[in-house]
Amino acid sequence: MPSRRPSASRTGTLLSGGLVWGFLGVLAFSFTLPFTRIAVEELEPLLIGAGRGLVAGLVAATVLLITRQPLPSRRQTMRLLVVAAGIVLGFPVLTSLALTTASANHGAVVIGVLPAATATAAVLRTGERPAPRFWVFAALGAVVGVGFAVLHGGELYGLNWSDLLLLGAVVAAAAGYAEGGLLSRELGSWQTISWALVLCTPVTAALTVGSLVTAPPVEAQPVHWAGFAYLALISMYLGFFAWYRGLAVGPMAQVSQIQLVQPVMTLVWAALLLGEHITWLTAAGAIAVVVCAALAVRTRLPPPSRRPPSGRPGPP
Repeated sequence: MPSRRPSASRTGTLLSGGLVWGFLGVLAFSFTLPFTRIAVEELEPLLIGAGRGLVAGLVAATVLLITRQPLPSRRQTMRLLVVAAGIVLGFPVLTSLALTTASANHGAVVIGVLPAATATAAVLRTGERPAPRFWVFAALGAVVGVGFAVLHGGELYGLNWSDLLLLGAVVAAAAGYAEGGLLSRELGSWQTISWALVLCTPVTAALTVGSLVTAPPVEAQPVHWAGFAYLALISMYLGFFAWYRGLAVGPMAQVSQIQLVQPVMTLVWAALLLGEHITWLTAAGAIAVVVCAALAVRTRLPPPSRRPPSGRPGPP
């Protein structure tokens, strides 16, 4: 019988599915920095960073109980701790602290290196080996994305504490994205983020209570709480349903490059929500970044080597 191999159309369908889910996740995440910038005007960074994880964790625990999901294995639990450390604690807390002094534009500048960091983490963790031109397009996209954000208004100057915090957030998120995307193939996309949130609940609860006791948010307005609600329910939970689904369908290194459009979308939302003026440079930069992202995601992994017919050597 002839061996079964996935057809080109089947492969294309899988890849397209991964890209669609990945884009929906990135769209949800693109609002994170503007809403964080709004929330930190009256809410403590620790409350935002840990509190959104606590709220999302309580929702996740409820969903897991209702759907009667089986407990992850011990090995899966250890991997979930990596996810939790990266995206439930590391990224939210570090970005919240950084945005007390940095603008949303400046945050977009530094976070613009996240796609390259995620692709690197994916390659190191999963053994994926993209074609060399993939790295060319990925690097070009990162340069264009960062350059666009700088020219648009981000201030890329000597490293200060906010820059270091944002870079730390990038490293944390890249590790969490790569491990979570891989684990989603075993547990499922929404199950992975749900279990990661639940595992962090004791830590996020302690940090949230400590923040409320030391600095009660007595002057916070509905707009600040609305920003917090988005961060807790969408950025911290529902957005990962789509994002981890996209990474699980994969290929992970290619899907991760959809993040190249996130700085552009973030700057657009910052303009609408924070009153920043959109210029011709915004449109030109958006087109350039999207083109680079398209070139990167369309780059396939190297085709597998074909084995010669049985008993016959292949061509030299």
